[in-house]
Amino acid sequence: MPRDYYEVLGVPRDADEAQLKKAFRGLARELHPDVNKHDPEAEEKFKEAAEAYEVLSDADRRRTYDTYGHEGLSSRGFHARSADFGNFEDIISALFGQAGGDLFGFGRSGPAAGADIGASVEVTLQEVLTGAHRELALEAVSVCEHCNGNGAEPGTPIHTCETCDGAGQVRQVTQTAFGQMLRTGACPTCGGAGKTAETPCEVCDGRGRLMKSRTWDVEVPAGIESGQRIRIAGAGHAGEPGGGSGDLYVEVIVVPDELFERHGSELLTEVRLSATRAMLGGELLVETLEGEREIKVPAGAQPGDHVILKGQGLPSLRGGSRGDLHVALRVIVPNGLDPHQMELAEALEESIDESNLNVDDGSGWRSRLRGRRRGSRQRA
Repeated sequence: MPRDYYEVLGVPRDADEAQLKKAFRGLARELHPDVNKHDPEAEEKFKEAAEAYEVLSDADRRRTYDTYGHEGLSSRGFHARSADFGNFEDIISALFGQAGGDLFGFGRSGPAAGADIGASVEVTLQEVLTGAHRELALEAVSVCEHCNGNGAEPGTPIHTCETCDGAGQVRQVTQTAFGQMLRTGACPTCGGAGKTAETPCEVCDGRGRLMKSRTWDVEVPAGIESGQRIRIAGAGHAGEPGGGSGDLYVEVIVVPDELFERHGSELLTEVRLSATRAMLGGELLVETLEGEREIKVPAGAQPGDHVILKGQGLPSLRGGSRGDLHVALRVIVPNGLDPHQMELAEALEESIDESNLNVDDGSGWRSRLRGRRRGSRQRA
């Protein structure tokens, strides 16, 4: 059974035209044979993506597919255009016309730029506070160092391509099921370079590029949010000679912390204290990202109250002062009291009157912080 078209493109079922085109464009770049030489199934994967885009970008076909699935399309005589072509650029041209090459970065007049690379790194909240460095290892299309990217064995001559006379492009007429199609594409002899090596480079077989392991030192700035990306210009796949390299996009994942809950530059945590300590008040030690700090609990503190440690939160990427650390008071009622403690508790209970119960209702500290309810706040 063929795969679901939405799954193939990686888009939601309500995706609009812009989302479909963006998804297909990304897959086209990823699966292009000049970049993806290590995956023997790249061509079939691309044809699958092209078929999915062809259906979902057509309102009538998409409606049929959403209602009846693949069988509904076949029963109405649908035949994917990608099945009529064996060439990557031909499929692009069939779907998008002569402008398809420019739209997707293939078949243009100048050298093609390299594709972008995506990667991810994990950091802790502590590293969000201070910033961090990560060494990222990746495989990327790189310029061949043996021939400096010109595709010729060092010391051997390079000639003007006889097929395209140095233009790097040729015009071809392709006979298709839809009639003749004229397209301009990269010269098949020189690959668009306009020159050919008399003796191809022994390391890269004359391509001027090859897959190579590389490492990058990625600087993660303080205050970064989970899901944000860092762009490193020129660190992606190498392009054709003169075409420039793609970029490296590194997504940062902030690992959840056991002690702290993050809201932007604000941090939330909690401290346990007994009901009697809450009644009496006093000093308590709490953990911060920079070690233990002392807070003062006011006498008569209620469950849900919290103390604010100014400037003990996280920095912002935009700069300025740090956020605050909000310490929720988790009041614990003691159990397992011995007879003496029970006697003292009983005496205390008998001494309490209505005036001692005229207190705040203890609305939640998370709710107050988010603005849903307001309550008294004590500041350290």
